[in-house]
Amino acid sequence: MTILPVIPISPDQPDTLQSGSGTTRRRPSMPPRHLADLDLAGRKSAMADLGEPAFRAKQISTHYFGRLVRDAAAMTDLPAATRERLTADLLPTLLHPLREQACDDGATRKTLWRLHDGALVESVLMGYPDRVTACVSSQAGCGMACPFCATGQQGLTRNLSIAEIVDQVVYLAGVAASGAVTGSPPRLSRVVFMGMGEPLANYPRVIEAVRRLTSPAPEGLGLSQRHITVSTVGLVPAMRRLIAEQLSVTLALSLHAPDDDLRDELVPVNQRWKVAEVLDAAFDYAAQTGRRVSIEYALIRDVNDQPWRADLLGRLLSGKLAHVNLIPLNPTPGSKWDASPKPVEREFVRRLREAGVSTTVRDTRGQEIDGACGQLAAGELTDASAGGAAADAEVAQ
Repeated sequence: MTILPVIPISPDQPDTLQSGSGTTRRRPSMPPRHLADLDLAGRKSAMADLGEPAFRAKQISTHYFGRLVRDAAAMTDLPAATRERLTADLLPTLLHPLREQACDDGATRKTLWRLHDGALVESVLMGYPDRVTACVSSQAGCGMACPFCATGQQGLTRNLSIAEIVDQVVYLAGVAASGAVTGSPPRLSRVVFMGMGEPLANYPRVIEAVRRLTSPAPEGLGLSQRHITVSTVGLVPAMRRLIAEQLSVTLALSLHAPDDDLRDELVPVNQRWKVAEVLDAAFDYAAQTGRRVSIEYALIRDVNDQPWRADLLGRLLSGKLAHVNLIPLNPTPGSKWDASPKPVEREFVRRLREAGVSTTVRDTRGQEIDGACGQLAAGELTDASAGGAAADAEVAQ
């Protein structure tokens, strides 16, 4: 029997976890306060509490969001004593790199981070000729239990704080600005919440992170809301709550099956909110925002790639403001799941387009560096349990 994921009753208190026996576990400790946890007014208030003038909030915010500086030593316009006190209180180190790997001639770069409590998360930077995209995590692990996903098999450790999410982006924006992403512009332009975790299960912090990323500098990073994508497996109440936010981010729905029988197995949350209800919420989001919904569909050999499923998906999406993003499955080590053969993939695409549904196949990136989300973390956990990886592993060069 498929285990149904535990969904928090209140999205404003998402850190309460339950064990399989139903007993409540103690909430994991969250990281220390960081500049990115606060809006500009909150930073000015923090300055007052520290006995500093309000303009210091703008100074330190300009360094962090405007110049992508995370090192206190580089903030030379701050007096030394003030610099040390402010950075200790408002710029604690949240992310400690364990591994950094690159492939695709430097265009794809993946980082495995250790957080203050030992939890592991991943983020990826992907460069293209016309843009640079950051893929970031919103949780350490994931509680959705999708059986073909490396992160889903790890379970949920905890939600990330606002700043832990934002700091991934600021770091990756700095990498892009350094010119390290081969053949791409030196400015990060897009962010996708498609790393580890279910973003809408960490709803309040993800929404605040979006606001930090899209607020103009120095309050935030100044990205366009239209260049932010938030994914979900289909948490319908949170999807409907997102409609009321009046944001113009792209909603990506990880569907993976057009029928309830199979989706109950592939995406266990479907046992609570069925395909029709999930799609209704997605279409309502599209109608409210005018933004085309991205339907994510991982093609899995002999599981969800049959022609009749392509036809059913086409009927469900025909005439709707939706785009199908087919994903060649990046299999995890030891998994029974594998990618569909290319002829099967092409036929699936043909049938969807014949039904009038816009369809593309996602560019496969990072397979040689454990590109699927959760693979680096899973490898680190496996190595550690076997005594093969030290907690302070060197950053790969």
